[in-house]
Amino acid sequence: MSTYPVESIRNFSIIAHVDHGKSTLADRLLEITGTISKTDRNKQVLDKLQVERERGITVKAQSASLFYNHEGINYLLNLIDTPGHVDFSYEVSRSLSACQGVILVVDANEGIQAQTVANFYLAFEAQLSIIPVINKIDLKNADPERVEKQIEKLFDIPRDDCIRISAKQGTNVEKVLQKVIEKIPPPQCNSADPLKALVFDSTFDHYRGVIANIALFGGEIAKGQKIVSAHTKKRYEVNEVGILTPNEQPTHKLYAGQVGYLIAGMKEVTEAQIGDTLFLYKQPVEPLPGFKSAKPMVFAGMYPIDQTEYNNLKSALERLTLNDSSVTVHRDSSLALGAGWRLGFLGLLHMEVFNQRLEQEYNMSVILTAPTVPYKAVLSSAKLIKEYGKDEITIINPAQFPDKLSVSEYLEPTVLGTIVTPHEYIGKIITLCQDRRAVQKDMLYIDENRVMLKYLFPLNEIVVDFYDALKSLSSGYASFDYEDAGYQSADLIKMDILVNGNPVEELATVIHKDKAYAAGKLLCERLKETIPRQLFEIAIQAAIGKKIIARETLKAYRKNVVAKCYGGDITRRMKLLKRQAEGKRLMRKIGNVEVPRDAFIRVLKRETDK
Repeated sequence: MSTYPVESIRNFSIIAHVDHGKSTLADRLLEITGTISKTDRNKQVLDKLQVERERGITVKAQSASLFYNHEGINYLLNLIDTPGHVDFSYEVSRSLSACQGVILVVDANEGIQAQTVANFYLAFEAQLSIIPVINKIDLKNADPERVEKQIEKLFDIPRDDCIRISAKQGTNVEKVLQKVIEKIPPPQCNSADPLKALVFDSTFDHYRGVIANIALFGGEIAKGQKIVSAHTKKRYEVNEVGILTPNEQPTHKLYAGQVGYLIAGMKEVTEAQIGDTLFLYKQPVEPLPGFKSAKPMVFAGMYPIDQTEYNNLKSALERLTLNDSSVTVHRDSSLALGAGWRLGFLGLLHMEVFNQRLEQEYNMSVILTAPTVPYKAVLSSAKLIKEYGKDEITIINPAQFPDKLSVSEYLEPTVLGTIVTPHEYIGKIITLCQDRRAVQKDMLYIDENRVMLKYLFPLNEIVVDFYDALKSLSSGYASFDYEDAGYQSADLIKMDILVNGNPVEELATVIHKDKAYAAGKLLCERLKETIPRQLFEIAIQAAIGKKIIARETLKAYRKNVVAKCYGGDITRRMKLLKRQAEGKRLMRKIGNVEVPRDAFIRVLKRETDK
């Protein structure tokens, strides 16, 4: 590794919207530089997880080192392939911190989409040099001219800078590597300085503990050295260092400017804090700025299907959160579902992928409740402020929702959403956004048939099925991306579900006043289908405070008491029916409705049938 001075190192990552061909381009780059042999089997080589292979998406950023000879000089190129979904933009921003430049891939068929814009600004704010690449020119509907115009208009990049390639067939890909070497500056650092390494990712291996991906901003690191973490102040001995040529390749040393991995006997992934700085023992350095920690946008309860599985699920969760550090975990318990956790995710896809990884990698099947978002309440009662120690509290669980009398205002989280769509779908999309209580902020024509809309959405309106609705309205052409926009005050209420007048704690939800009636009616209808009938009548009601807003009645089973009457006087029938009604009324007084556990699971699970 010592033959590569800082001047001949290039660190770059590939960013793009979902499905624009990042991983395919990464495969071609690996092939051209001889890192992997050329075969037909090279499809998404860097996507190692089973989830990624099945869904055809990238979930974790992966890095690889390439060796390339350009004009007689050997270069070391460190490539990081990033995910494209909005849920994983946290991975992208982390990867960019280890780079000096990016390749921005745009599909020649689709043009610029929402995530392209978001990722471009991430790179632009980090002041990285950007190489625009137009991919998929081999498709028959490809229109690279139009895409070049869009790039020039939106990003102010001259159209002559765009490289037209086809990653699938390998057309022009060599040109991308040459551009990387010419355009992207080498890292600004020196091997003579003391060691300074940034941890930008970490994974967990059953046998070797934590494997940290590091970028060296100064100095060198070798096996046997003593290092200290700036975050935890713990001391480690380096067991192995090396580079990733997708697979791990141990080396003697790593030098400034290089990107590689390090194993130092860390047992817990919490020790390899992402954004942490490592330095040599007794040679402290100024720690690097690090990252903002990821903010969970969606919360869901997770419970084992069988309580005896609790400990196994606990250890599976711990290991998986090591690998995916952006999930937050809080202990939680519920009367109906037993002990479990409240998990915070970056988005719905993140939640699904996490659940799928639990099933595939750890063989755990779990119950996931419907996703909720964190609300805040500004307290006005002195007693409560004293109890909580602050005047603003965050509500994750509806059971903790404070009463309206002791609160001056409720706040709900909002996001700034960007929608890029062909102009013929604008009317439908604007209606959809208005239904979801969104406020329009901006509307811009990218070219004659593409529009970019900006809306301020309440997060709980888009958290369940907004993306699906948007895709089906626009025949799959519209793309959506969002970023956190803080909290705003909202008219929130807590809706209780009563069964025969007794509140059922697990089914309480926090909801906006305008949406309460529809949601209450839907919940009552679904409960009516799932609660078994009894020998007495059951009233299922949705209530806000004391006011009932929706009701469904589950009729009683009843014996046909007038079967023995044939003819005779009507009073005889009435007497028998009256006696039965009295019996039912008595039974209802002393009868107790047990809501079965599978009814909870069916009602709390995400609505897929809507």
